Amino acid sequence: MKNNWMSNVLSVALPMMLLCVVLALGASAAAEGPGTGPCSNRSLFGDYGMQVEGTFLGSNWPLRTIVMVHFDGRGNSTSQSYVVLNGTPLTADWREDDPGTYTVNSNCTASGIFNGVIAAHFVVVNSGKEFRGVVDEDAITFVGSRVN
Repeated sequence: MKNNWMSNVLSVALPMMLLCVVLALGASAAAEGPGTGPCSNRSLFGDYGMQVEGTFLGSNWPLRTIVMVHFDGRGNSTSQSYVVLNGTPLTADWREDDPGTYTVNSNCTASGIFNGVIAAHFVVVNSGKEFRGVVDEDAITFVGSRVN
């Protein structure tokens, strides 16, 4: 009798537990479906050190730049940069750049305008701690890492 009662409880409880697990996993997967991914403009917030390297295609001049960029988490950026073009620094010290804008998509792809005129596409990685990208018009790439 005791064994029969345990068998009846297990025959009801086990399917209920499995149903709960399936529903929980399904809800988790649905929460990460299209349009609800892990990224947004808020993924980039704070100060990032950015290294820019490449070559301007027309002149074939190499570019090396270090940038401190601040993302506000709402699609706006400000930055300071130190630029070396064709082996020559453009300024004696850091310079204030024009403001920029950016948009981060839910799948962590992004685009932006840096220094007011430089169009770029990039990917936000490592939960917003880093990004990697390419300037749209030239053979120039960049990487950035959160400072704070």
